[in-house]
Amino acid sequence: MSGQVEAKLAALGITLPVAAAPVANYVPSVISGNQLWISGQVSVKDGVFLSGKLAGEADLEAGRAAARQCAINLMSQIKAALGDLDRVTRVVKLVAFVNSTPDFTDQPKVVNGASDLFVEVFGDVGRHARSAVGVSALPLNVSVEIDAVIEFA
Repeated sequence: MSGQVEAKLAALGITLPVAAAPVANYVPSVISGNQLWISGQVSVKDGVFLSGKLAGEADLEAGRAAARQCAINLMSQIKAALGDLDRVTRVVKLVAFVNSTPDFTDQPKVVNGASDLFVEVFGDVGRHARSAVGVSALPLNVSVEIDAVIEFA
């Protein structure tokens, strides 16, 4: 039987993908005490990279969708590490990197795609501290990469 968080995901029509394996010399997550530190998850859905530089090849809505997909991929890593999304007691922090042109300044609006989903799925537990940083390039030209710190019981 799925828990409350997975029921909420199902109600939203979201099926979590299999958690992505590392593509270099790192681990997908590390548990330290009651915190889960998740390595950066890129904007990939069903094997297709959501790519393009914001204010270049991608617009704000595409960026928000890419950030939302990063949140879904982060939830996959949470489930892989903890076994149950209901163990999450707080989404502590997101650090988001937005592939964008030098004159693009709406990184916070892009990253709301992830933040809004965490709050929608986890409620107040999903409210978090956050950084939204513009960068000149990301792996495979993806639009967004996000890492997270999660507190759990």
